[in-house]
Amino acid sequence: MEITLTEDQERAKNLIVEWFINTDDQVFVLSGYAGTGKTFLIDYVVRQVLRMKVGSEAVFVSPTGKAAANLVKNGTLAGTVHSLIYLRDEENFDVDENGEIIESDELAFVKKEKIDEKIRLIIIDEASMINEAVLIDLLSFGVKCLFAGDGAQLPPVSGTCPLMETPHYTMKEIVRQAADNPIIQVATMARKGEQIPYGNYGDKVCVIPKAALRNGERKRLFLKADQIICGINRTRIRLNDEVRRYKEIDEDACLPTEGEKVICTLNDWEKPLDEHRRFYLVNGIIGKAWDVEESVDDLATMDFQADFMPNGVKVPFDTGIFTGGKYRHRYGDRAVTLSNGTVVHENNFAILRKLRSVSEEPICRFEFAYAVTCHKAQGSEFDFVIVFDESWAFGEERDRWLYTAITRAKEKLLIVR
Repeated sequence: MEITLTEDQERAKNLIVEWFINTDDQVFVLSGYAGTGKTFLIDYVVRQVLRMKVGSEAVFVSPTGKAAANLVKNGTLAGTVHSLIYLRDEENFDVDENGEIIESDELAFVKKEKIDEKIRLIIIDEASMINEAVLIDLLSFGVKCLFAGDGAQLPPVSGTCPLMETPHYTMKEIVRQAADNPIIQVATMARKGEQIPYGNYGDKVCVIPKAALRNGERKRLFLKADQIICGINRTRIRLNDEVRRYKEIDEDACLPTEGEKVICTLNDWEKPLDEHRRFYLVNGIIGKAWDVEESVDDLATMDFQADFMPNGVKVPFDTGIFTGGKYRHRYGDRAVTLSNGTVVHENNFAILRKLRSVSEEPICRFEFAYAVTCHKAQGSEFDFVIVFDESWAFGEERDRWLYTAITRAKEKLLIVR
């Protein structure tokens, strides 16, 4: 099938090809607004113009597992930057007071000495989420890197680098199919700082005041939505409690029940989600909780099934956020699983030393995810999204916040303000 590019896409294509073939520059940064066809263009250039084999000569990666999973779900073989350039540091250990070697408290990773020699191009999706330390390590391999992202989205909360602030080219022309999509229309209005009036926009988008969302309709829509997005934590907690009531979950059931929607809120690079170790349990991964078993020391275990994986992984987690509103264990704390299945904080292991230790791993953090903040949703897409417009809370970033929230929706969008 013959492919016709827009003038904007044609210019971007020519610049990328010229950069890759005729320059020694290692980096090209492509920014593209929602609806410009950025992902389509990169795939076309790599496969059809440069004639490169995806997965060997050209590799697609993302900063997080959830962003890489979006590429995989859309048909592009992809992994994480982490799995491409790092290995676990097997020599990272401590020595106790008796001179015996013990495992270090914190997992460490080292940059690989080299990556596959067949790789000639690395395409980094969601490039605005790359931090400076990882960028330096990535470039140290000397392979050409095409960074792609949406410069109009929110920057990450921390650990940023200014890649998207000075792109080599920014795609701005909305493609014909997207121009007819009401989601792209209202996203463009948000990006430009324009007021989005109340009302229906085709059969895909509806903007309503809070007062119009009455009880019966509220329950129907909340249970139907694939994701609810808000701005501030107080709203997020209230909305999650509300959805759980609509699901008729026992109000005394503080911990997640079977199949409840949860989100990981702490990176755990020791916990791969797949046998090939392409995806890890990282901050922002959304999935379902199964087989939750409460233990001692404000700990429990669950089988966590990421929404893009067929199977779950067993993890210990901090129950304090569910039972008392705050985490009970510090960042970096570890849990010990004993032979009888009990999970305890490592400092209390001595109390139960008569039982054999089966495993030791970081204590993870989860929260309910029927509603999440926009920052946590970044890098993910959902079919039907309800956005509680709290852009007012983000000052100079209010337009970026609303634009980012709106562009999480793929098929249907309800904005409540």
